[in-house]
Amino acid sequence: MSRHDPQTSAVHPPVAVPAGSRPLGVPIYQGHLFAFDAADDLAAAFGGPDRSFMYARMGNPTVRSFEQAMAELEGGAGAYATASGMGAVNAVLMALLRSGDHVIAQSSLYGGTYALLHDLADRWGVELTHIPGDDPGEVRAALRPNTRLLYLETVANPTTHVTDIPAFAAAVRGTDVLTVVDNTFAPLLCRPIDHGADIVLHSTTKYIGGHGDILGGVAVFADSAVHHRVWDHAVELGSSADPFAAWLGVRGLATLPMRIARQSASALDLARRLAAHPSVDRVHYPGLIDHPQHDLAGRLLPDGSGGVLSFELAGGREAGRVFSEAVRLVTLGPSLGDIATLVMHPASTSHRQMDAASLADAGIGEGTVRLSVGLEHPDDLWADIEQALAKAS
Repeated sequence: MSRHDPQTSAVHPPVAVPAGSRPLGVPIYQGHLFAFDAADDLAAAFGGPDRSFMYARMGNPTVRSFEQAMAELEGGAGAYATASGMGAVNAVLMALLRSGDHVIAQSSLYGGTYALLHDLADRWGVELTHIPGDDPGEVRAALRPNTRLLYLETVANPTTHVTDIPAFAAAVRGTDVLTVVDNTFAPLLCRPIDHGADIVLHSTTKYIGGHGDILGGVAVFADSAVHHRVWDHAVELGSSADPFAAWLGVRGLATLPMRIARQSASALDLARRLAAHPSVDRVHYPGLIDHPQHDLAGRLLPDGSGGVLSFELAGGREAGRVFSEAVRLVTLGPSLGDIATLVMHPASTSHRQMDAASLADAGIGEGTVRLSVGLEHPDDLWADIEQALAKAS
């Protein structure tokens, strides 16, 4: 029984600690404060991502469980989970760049990343060179003494361009340049660190979470020193992940192998049907034999090319609008990697920050439609897509 007044006892409830057993799943540690018996131990907890928990912005048991799971998934030395995918991108870029530094980035990038890089160029004086991403010689030609980062996407959004990560990473090996790869489109299908990448990024909102109910991101590091360097900045940036979102990320990982395999198979099936349809000018999907990087995808993504494809409608922007509004089973909405199939028009949504010339350089047309394939039966999806194509023709 408590020896305190009930008013005091209400503020200090007992904390049950498992003894003789352990939780089978990852518990949610929603509390943001942790207590210490020794002042030196509290002081030491401020020292890095692998220290004792003391304040949730600096670290949390549930979040760390997710970070450790993602580090293992990607073969990294450590990870930092964030409140969104762009939180991870910002944490890495803002921690590792300063005014006067130079970044080499492929032309076809997620619109938010493209906008951030150009904002850093405009406001911070970070120098930026875009490359098509077809030949590692482009990297060698673009290298400068002040180059600090090479930024790539495993499968580009939304063009599905596949980057030769081993060759591009090799192009900067032996320099001070870190290779950053956004692997959001290909979790489990590709491990960029195995191919020479230094940092791997994910919007865990997408395939990792998988159910359209979390917002999150993560950066995985091949080297613990770089991990610590980013962590030092990121915890001050305030981009830390919420424990509940991290717990949902752990839950999502359990079914990721089954989901990504099914979505890859269905995406290939639909890509083949779309390629044969008269209203479609071109289909972008690495699993198709006429995709420019089909052979590379076979080596880099041997277990499937993911669940995202894009296609060009002959009728341009208006056809894209009509198609997107005509689908019934497929959902018109942002994001990707969900259990439900989603469609959107990149030029007017995710890549709205880009002007016509930048869109063309990135390979995004006015009639480009992006399809993120979910877990529905492909025959049902095709019936819906086919009726929408008829209306958009």
